[in-house]
Amino acid sequence: MAITACNRNPFMKDWNNQYGFPPFDKIKTSDYILAIKAGIKQQDKEIKAIVDTQEAATFDNTIGAYELSGETLAKVCGVLYNISESDATSQMQKVMEQVTPMLAEHNDNIFMNKAFFEKVKTVFAASESLTREQQMVTKKIYNKFVFNGIGLNDADQAKLREINKRLAVLSQQFGNNLLAENNAFEKEIGVPVSSYPTFMTSCDDRAKREAAFKAYSSRGNHNNQTDNKSVVLEIMKLRTQKAQLMGFECSADFILQDKMAQNHQTVDSFLVKIMGPAVAKAKEEVKDMQAFMDQDIASGKVAAGTKIQPWDWFYYAEKVRKAKYSLDENETKPYFKLSNVRNGAFKAAERLYGIHIEKIGGLPLYNPEVETFKVIDADGSLLGIFMTDYLPRSVKRGGAWMNNFRDQYIGADGKDVRPIIVNVGSLGAAGDSLHLLTVDEVQTVFHEFGHALHGLLTKCHYRDVSGTNVARDFVECFSQFNENWAFQPEILATYAFNYKTGKVIPDSLVSKINNSLVFNQGFATTELCAASILDMKWHELGPDTDWDHLNVAAFESKACMEMGLIGEIIPRYRTTYFNHIFNSDYQAGYYSYLWAEVLDKDAFEYFQQKGIFNPDVAKLFRKTFLEKGGSEEPMTLYRQFRGADPDPAALLRGRGLE
Repeated sequence: MAITACNRNPFMKDWNNQYGFPPFDKIKTSDYILAIKAGIKQQDKEIKAIVDTQEAATFDNTIGAYELSGETLAKVCGVLYNISESDATSQMQKVMEQVTPMLAEHNDNIFMNKAFFEKVKTVFAASESLTREQQMVTKKIYNKFVFNGIGLNDADQAKLREINKRLAVLSQQFGNNLLAENNAFEKEIGVPVSSYPTFMTSCDDRAKREAAFKAYSSRGNHNNQTDNKSVVLEIMKLRTQKAQLMGFECSADFILQDKMAQNHQTVDSFLVKIMGPAVAKAKEEVKDMQAFMDQDIASGKVAAGTKIQPWDWFYYAEKVRKAKYSLDENETKPYFKLSNVRNGAFKAAERLYGIHIEKIGGLPLYNPEVETFKVIDADGSLLGIFMTDYLPRSVKRGGAWMNNFRDQYIGADGKDVRPIIVNVGSLGAAGDSLHLLTVDEVQTVFHEFGHALHGLLTKCHYRDVSGTNVARDFVECFSQFNENWAFQPEILATYAFNYKTGKVIPDSLVSKINNSLVFNQGFATTELCAASILDMKWHELGPDTDWDHLNVAAFESKACMEMGLIGEIIPRYRTTYFNHIFNSDYQAGYYSYLWAEVLDKDAFEYFQQKGIFNPDVAKLFRKTFLEKGGSEEPMTLYRQFRGADPDPAALLRGRGLE
C-alpha cells in the first residue's frame, strides 16, 4: 500500500509539465507527510554515499554532491512552506505540526554527522584553489556544521537536538496562535489586520479607534488558548540555552556571527544613532497633530484637555498631511488599482534591466486568486516564473513576503534550473472589489517585487548561494532599493491610470506624493527602530535571566522606556505578535531593514547622480548584485558597484531626518 501511495504522490514524480511547475491540481494535503518522509530517506542515502566514498574529498564529490542532494525534499518543502503560510487551513496546520520536528531532526542528522563534516572540513581547508562562488558555498556549508554544534560532545549534541526540535514546534505554534488572533481581531473590529492602518486613518469615531488599537496591540496577549506569552518565553529560554551551549553569552551574538553586523554591540550602536533623530522628529509631529486635535476640542468633537494618544496617530497624521501637502489618500487611490500597480513594478524592471514580463495561463494554481507570469531576458531566454497572490484571506498570515517554490541552480545535467517565485500579501481595503491601494501599499508591491527580482535574475551554480540566499542584514537592500522607483514620474506614467476615466495621474498629484514621502518619518522610523531594539533586547538576555519570573509585558515596557520611546508610539510589532522574530527567521535581525536601507539609499543616490535610468549603472547593479546572490561577501559586492563604502547618513537623508 505504501508503494502504491508513493506512486500516486505527485511529489514522487518528475514534473514534466511546462516549466516544471508544481502540479497543484494533483497535490492533496495527505501527500505532504509521505513525501517528506520519502524525501528524508532519499537525502539520507545521498549523504551516506558522500560519506562512504573512498575517494579523497573534493568540492565536486562533497560540496557539489550535497548541493544536488535532496531533490524530492526540495520540491515538497518549496510547496509546503508557501502553502502553509498563504493557505494555512487547519489541515495544513496539522501537517506543519507533524513535519516541523521531523525536518528539524533531519537537519541535525546532516549537520551533526561527524564523518560528513570531516570531508567538508578537508574541502574547506583547501578552498583557495576553488572559484569564488565555490569558496562561498563551501564556507556556508562548513559554518552550518559549526553553528549546529558539530564541535560539541555527544551529551551536548543530544541537548541541542532536543532544543532544535522544540524550537521548531514552538515557532509553528506562535504562527498558528497569531493567525487565530488576527481572525479574532477581524471578527471584533470588522476589518482584517491588513486594513488596520486604513481604518485608523479614516475612522472619525475616537472610541472605535481606541478599541481597534487596543485589540490590535494586544494580539497574542489575552491569557487565552492562543496567548503567545508563554510561547515567547520558552522560545527565548531555549534560544539562550542554545547560544550558551555554543559558547556565546546571548543568542544575539550566536545569531549575528555570520551576518554583516557580526555582534550585538554593533547593532545596538547603529540603532541608537537612528533612534535619537527619529524620536526628535516624532515629537515635532506630535505637536503638529495636537494643533488639529485642539481644533476638534474647540468645536466640541473631543473632550477638553485631550492629548494625542497612539490610537489618534494615523487619524491626525492624515489631517496634517492634507494640510501640509494637500494630499488625500482618497485622491490618490483611484490611480492605484492593484493590477496597474503590479504592471508598474514590471515596467520599471523592464526599463532598468532589459527584461520582459508577460502573463501566462494554463498552469494549475493553488488558489484561483493567484496569477502567473513568465520573465524573459533580452536574449529571449527564460529567467523564471513569477506568481502573485495579493488578496486577503482568513487563512493567510499577515504581512507581505516573497518566497521560492523552486530555487535557481545548475542541475546535475548542467542545465540552468530557473526559479519559480511568489509574492504574497493582503492588499486593498476590506470590501473593495476594485483593490485600490494606498501609497504605502504601492510601495509594498514594489518592495516585494524587488525581492522577486533578486530571486529571478540570479545566475549562480548552487542553491545555497543563489538569489536571496544572502546574509539576513543584506537581503532587504534590494527590496527597499526597488521602492525608489514606485513614484518616479516616468514610471507613474506607465501605470497610474484613474480607474474611472483612464487618465494618467496629473503632475500636480505626482508632486504632492513625492513631497509627502518624507512626511511622518519620525513616526515610521521610530516604530521600526523601536521594534528592532525590542528584538535585540530579547536576544541579548544572558545566562543569569530568571525565566520563571520574567514578565513579558514588564520586560517590553522597560525596554521601551530605556530606548526613549515616547508614549504616543508603540513598537511596530509588540512581543506577542512579532512574527518576524518568533516565526520567520528574523530573530536578532529585524534591524536589517534599517541596516540595508543605508545601502539602498546610498545606491539610489548613485543612480540619481548618474541618471536614474542610466543603462550602464542599471546593468552594473544587475550584474553586481541581482545576479550574484551570496556568491561573494556583501561589502565586496557593494564596493564593486559603488566604488566606495556606503555613507551611513544616506538613511537619514532619505527619510528626511537629517
